[in-house]
Amino acid sequence: MQVLKFGGTSVASAENIEKSLAVATAALAQGPVVMVVSALGGTTDALINAGRAAAAGNVEYRTALARLHERHQTTATLLLADSAAEAFARLEKHFVKLTRLCDGIFALGELSNRTLDRLMSYGELLSSQLIAAALVARGQSATWADARQLIRSNSRFGMAEVDFKTTTASFKQFQADNPAKLWVVPGFIAADAQGNTTTLGRGGSDYTAAIVAAALDAEVLEIWTDVSGMMTADPRLVRGARPIPHISYQEAMELSHFGAKVLYPPTIQPVMQRGIPLWIKNTFSPADYGTLVEVEPPRTAAVVRGISSIGNLALLNLEGSGMVGIPGFSKRLFEALARERVNVVLITQSSSEHSICVGVNSADVERARAVVDEEFATEIAAGRIDPLRPEFDLAIVALVGENMKDHPGISGKLFSALGQNGVNIRAIAQGSSEKNISTVIQAADVRKAINVVHEAFFETAYKQLNLFVLGAGNVGGKLLDQLARQQQYLLEKLGLQVRVVALASSRNCAVDDDGLNLANWPAALAAAPAQSLAEFTQLVIDKNLRNSVLVDVTANSETTACYAPLLAKSVGVVACNKVAASSEYAFYAQLKSLAQEFNAPFLFETNVGAALPVISTIQDLVRTGDTVRRFEAVLSGTLNFVFNNYDGSRPFAEVVRQAQAEGYTEPDPRLDLNGSDVARKTLILAREAGEIMEMNEVQIQGFLPESCFEGDVEAFYAQMLVHEPHFRALYDEAAATGKKLKFVAQYKDGRAAVGLQQLAPDHNLYDLRGKDNAVLFYTDRYVDQPLVIKGAGAGGDVTASGVFADIMRAARL
Repeated sequence: MQVLKFGGTSVASAENIEKSLAVATAALAQGPVVMVVSALGGTTDALINAGRAAAAGNVEYRTALARLHERHQTTATLLLADSAAEAFARLEKHFVKLTRLCDGIFALGELSNRTLDRLMSYGELLSSQLIAAALVARGQSATWADARQLIRSNSRFGMAEVDFKTTTASFKQFQADNPAKLWVVPGFIAADAQGNTTTLGRGGSDYTAAIVAAALDAEVLEIWTDVSGMMTADPRLVRGARPIPHISYQEAMELSHFGAKVLYPPTIQPVMQRGIPLWIKNTFSPADYGTLVEVEPPRTAAVVRGISSIGNLALLNLEGSGMVGIPGFSKRLFEALARERVNVVLITQSSSEHSICVGVNSADVERARAVVDEEFATEIAAGRIDPLRPEFDLAIVALVGENMKDHPGISGKLFSALGQNGVNIRAIAQGSSEKNISTVIQAADVRKAINVVHEAFFETAYKQLNLFVLGAGNVGGKLLDQLARQQQYLLEKLGLQVRVVALASSRNCAVDDDGLNLANWPAALAAAPAQSLAEFTQLVIDKNLRNSVLVDVTANSETTACYAPLLAKSVGVVACNKVAASSEYAFYAQLKSLAQEFNAPFLFETNVGAALPVISTIQDLVRTGDTVRRFEAVLSGTLNFVFNNYDGSRPFAEVVRQAQAEGYTEPDPRLDLNGSDVARKTLILAREAGEIMEMNEVQIQGFLPESCFEGDVEAFYAQMLVHEPHFRALYDEAAATGKKLKFVAQYKDGRAAVGLQQLAPDHNLYDLRGKDNAVLFYTDRYVDQPLVIKGAGAGGDVTASGVFADIMRAARL
């Protein structure tokens, strides 16, 4: 005997029913078949809504019933063609009764649970008789069996409990009286001892199939649905979710309890007791293997079998010093909840016995609060216990697997993955069987949490990094081009999927949840709408994607305002922008603190020396116990390029223009030539060395005449031409003694200064060529011979590569 259950989507239309009939008739080759069927997809909800409308005095219920009538007649016509007349007659009888029932509800203005069960039963009665007729029309000897005559339950309407002994006897007798090889049984419905129609809970058709399989000692129970088995996670939330080919009853039960929609939780118990395999298959892809639920699935190296979640959760916290050391508090709590039929989903209690916390459905909170506060009224009045405190908008994410038992590190890996992405855990529960680790989190974090955990335990192929980029100018554009060239390499060689989810300029913001196509990002950005910085910040927060990183490739002081709120949400920050790290020390320190507190990377290597490893080196020195006593540096590739190329043979202004044309300067070259840019870099290095210092403490010894700072950039160039003799004199004075001009940054004994210097040939910075930067660190370890970092320190490509490197560091953290 085989029991095949077909869900609402499998019988939602004539076309889908044809597929289900094909599956059932093919199974006949292996032996007798019982088809358990749900109502046509959406019918049960339509019946509930019609009943509620009738009870509310709304005559729209008649329109709803008319639509259901028409849908079933249309389906019958398509399935039965010339033999539809007899089916129409049966359908008509049911709809006459259904209409009378709703008219009665309308007249009474009341919809009791008992009446609702009777109302909902028509969905399965209609579909099962229609399918039985379709089988007969195709030459099959099919028998329709009324589940209400076979499945005996108690009178708990809406969620009836089955009398298995009586039910099994009924099925055995029916089998003896009806030796047909093919039965059709309506799912979801049963009857109590008085003959009143009951239902087995939403999803109860699965349960019906399990009851039938257990009663008839079936060889297999097959659940035919619209997905190819149970998945490692909800595919609506996790794109990388994949089918689980084999799973144990216990694992399936855990996953189904915590929201795996493919299986109704009570289904497993009847077949598990009889050791009947349960196979979950896809009606629309019958060749797919699906998931086989069995007593002992084949051994697998995977530690975790699947991840599931349940929403609409609330936590109920009972706290008070009066609970400590007093037996019976938990018993009284659970008895009170049981009296109100409040189902407890999760339990956790502190070892101090000062509090106990239970998870319940949000809809049950007010009933639970009332009954618990009543139960503990005396203790609450005496101040020994606080009134019950509920917390709303929560969900459970559960990690399930038989192999988790005695396998160390699973909890640590779970909590680490969640913590690194800013998912706060409100409560934890793990049974001694170690098959399930349940975490209670904010409902808004469920999608991110499941993706993060799935990535940690299942997606060994790649890790996803989601970038939100501010700035698409010279450096930003080159960064995007570098990312585009390297995307495939990173995925294949490093297992890293880098996606630019949003790209914002000063005017537009392009967004794509699947990642922008970096081959044509300029067109996408040009066509995108405008967005403020506040809106961009909220966008990053609302997306709530795993492994999110803000990449600021601007020089804008306003953009730094979004760093703190994003770091506080565990969004990493990669800043090419020097403003944040060189602003007021309090803000710099706040960002550092937030990064540490919320486990979010705050990286700004390109603030000093473009792609040179200057900041990471000084951080490594400090972390390993060294002390930076002083440093000397040429920190402006722009200024080094200018003074290396100026020899008096052409105007100083012309050399500066060349530097700007080759992309070495800021859009306004005065920001480079006035020394403020070097001062910012010097301040950042001093702070990273451990100095508490403000920008006004860095002395700037300028070399530009004051008139160069008046007017716009073109006026600046004009004034440099006017003052060419000044620049020529600076050069000649140095050249006369065999020296070179270098704009040097210095730090020593807590003091910092930047300015133009004449360096002799024996100076370590004398031979610095082109646009190179160099930093000389003198520390307790490097006393006589400094630690030298030297290389190209300017240029869009070089700086973009430094930002890219920081992004890679963020991916590894």
